[in-house]
Formats: sequence, structure tokens, C-alpha cells
Amino acid sequence: MRRTAVALAAVAATTLMGAAPASAAGPAARSAGVGSGPAAGLDAGWEPAPSAPWDVAAGLRCDFPVHGEPVVDEVVRRVLDTHPDGRPKLVAYKGDLIVRVTNKETGDSYDADVSGTAVVDYRADGSQFWSVLGPVLVGVGEGAGNLDRGLYVVDGVYTLDISSSGYKKVTMAHGSTTDICERID
Repeated sequence: MRRTAVALAAVAATTLMGAAPASAAGPAARSAGVGSGPAAGLDAGWEPAPSAPWDVAAGLRCDFPVHGEPVVDEVVRRVLDTHPDGRPKLVAYKGDLIVRVTNKETGDSYDADVSGTAVVDYRADGSQFWSVLGPVLVGVGEGAGNLDRGLYVVDGVYTLDISSSGYKKVTMAHGSTTDICERID
């Protein structure tokens, strides 16, 4: 029953957005403007949602310090609902995103394709509920999730529930996880 609910949430996310992830779109879709850049071919209401570079100290996700930086960032978002104060409540995201994750000690890096499609419910208490189809990058601290401490590409059909304290619970209907720390160690 739980897998059915997760699958339905992810299908609903895709249906709400009216498109498959840009990374899954074929040449015909790309020529029509899907995934051709943040401003090209956007339906009304979609806006660029760029990702910033980030750094994580040794021991927080991997045993070594990590730097992440988008090398392709065509992610767009659409606000579907707002809180009474005007802050976004329900937001859809789609588009190509490749993040270069680098071990700052060795210089080894991995280009993570995290071009998933998601609908995120930003709750009033600061928690978030993600309904996801495709890959996203998920960092988990020690004891702060149902995955071990690490940095993962989580791919498939799943939900991600992030509590107001930051605890991350991934519930898979179907999918896989790739440990990025292992790839750049």
C-alpha cells in the first residue's frame, strides 16, 4: 500500500507539471523547447531556479571535505500554491541539472546528473515533503535520516520527507541510490 501511495505521489507530480523531466525528453521535445534552457519554451508561470555552489566540511557527509557546483543548470520552478503570507507552499521543479561533486582533498570529482522532477510541499513548520520522479542529490548527516551519513543520488519514484529538524526519510516505490562519497574517495 505504501509503495502505491509513493508511486501515485510521483505520478501526480509529473501530471501537475505537464511534462516528463527534461533529462528524459527526446529530441522532438527538446526542439520544442523542453530542456533547451531556463528561459526557452517556458510555459506561463515557470521561472529559473538556479542552484548555488556549496561546500560541506569533512565528516558531515563524506569523510573528506566536499565541494558541489552546477555545471549544467536549466532547472525551472512553478509555484502552484502559496501560504497566507505569500511564501511558496507547493512548488514544482523540472529541468536538467548536473552537479560536479569534488573531493577537496584529492581533487577527484563526479558529475552527478540530478535532473529529477519534483513537487515540493513547503510546510509552515519548516518541514518539506517531496514527491519525486528521477534523480536528485540528497545529503544526509550522521543519524539525520533513514540513509546512512553520506551524499547520494537517489533515483526512481519516491518521496522525501524532511522534518523541521532536518531528518530526511526517503521512501522508495522503485529506484536506487548511488553513494557519491564512494565515487570520489
